[in-house]
Amino acid sequence: MKSFKILKIALQSILKNRMRSLLTSLGIIIGVCSVIVMVAIGEGSQANIEQNIASMGTNLIMVRRPSSRDKNVNMGAASRNTLTTDDIEYLKENASDNIIGVSGQLRVGNAQIIYGTNNWRTTVEGVGEDYPIIKSWKVENGNIFTQKENKLNKKVAVIGSTIAEELFDSEDPVGKSIRINKLPFKIVGVLESKGQNSRGDDQDDVVLIPTNTALKKMSGSQYIGMIYISAKSLDVIDQTQEEVTELLRASHKLKYDEDDDFSIFNQSEITEMASSTSQTLTLLLGAIAGVSLIVGGIGIMNIMLVSVTERTREIGIRLSIGARSRDVLTQFLTEALVLSLSGGIIGIVFALAICLALSNFTSLTTVINTTIILIAFSFSGLVGIFFGYYPAKKAARMNPIDALRYE
Repeated sequence: MKSFKILKIALQSILKNRMRSLLTSLGIIIGVCSVIVMVAIGEGSQANIEQNIASMGTNLIMVRRPSSRDKNVNMGAASRNTLTTDDIEYLKENASDNIIGVSGQLRVGNAQIIYGTNNWRTTVEGVGEDYPIIKSWKVENGNIFTQKENKLNKKVAVIGSTIAEELFDSEDPVGKSIRINKLPFKIVGVLESKGQNSRGDDQDDVVLIPTNTALKKMSGSQYIGMIYISAKSLDVIDQTQEEVTELLRASHKLKYDEDDDFSIFNQSEITEMASSTSQTLTLLLGAIAGVSLIVGGIGIMNIMLVSVTERTREIGIRLSIGARSRDVLTQFLTEALVLSLSGGIIGIVFALAICLALSNFTSLTTVINTTIILIAFSFSGLVGIFFGYYPAKKAARMNPIDALRYE
């Protein structure tokens, strides 16, 4: 009953000066809101990164060309040509059961695609027949080209759903012929729609042709840009990466004391690196936003000191009629706590509204973390107690006679 009375008196005191109480809580409101929103954006960003990495393929291992040097000048990553279709064949012939798919990739570049009177400019990539398996990308209509078609340099293509819509409208593309930079290609399949990635790029705006066809008919080169390998499971991905490294060294006839002439990394490494960076960013954003809570606490302390000064005679009367110093301390601490927790609740409501708006009306993804909400709310209460203690202690230590004489 006593606790209820203390809370009731605290609420009455706060409501007497509604505007001042609201402004006092504003720092806490902004602090709690900022912490929740910043962490939600950070975790949403991390979720996007993980989703994009997962969309790259299943248990993916990537091999790319190494860097090169010209007169002691580093020419950058993937500037040295070392990977060929022979490496792909060698991997397929000598791979263990841990490897379920191998595909080369050669980015031919942008090309004009023509069907009848319709045309569309898009990206053309040379890939192997295992590419859909590795990338977890289903062929919705028709089929992927075969290993035989790849070896024979057949001019066949699998198109993305965007190409199908732009060139064929409601017509079935499978079996139709298109021209890619004036070369005729027969469409054998249409890929399932993947939509946009986190950068806003349309993943369905692509044409896939066999690697050998891309090399012989379009690029005029014997080298490919990347080799994708899919491991049987995430548990064996490191073991599979070591196996691929040994096989490629054997394919390139490298001696034991020679460095690898290729770069190799796997999906787990990318995920760990991206997650670590994103988590660091999230913590940094949360810490910066947390400063607002400290500032809000200082605001509460200042206003509570003003309140103690204004209510000096009231404090003197209470102490003179039998109230203990502990009762006065509890009263003012309760007021500070109510102010900060009220600010915390309002801040949570605003944060949820902002996160909802960001997710629905912008390209940002937010992930609401219930634990962070509880931590922010609890911290707002601790801030109220910590910064409210000094004013409350000052009120409790007042001499009743001096307080009654105060004008």
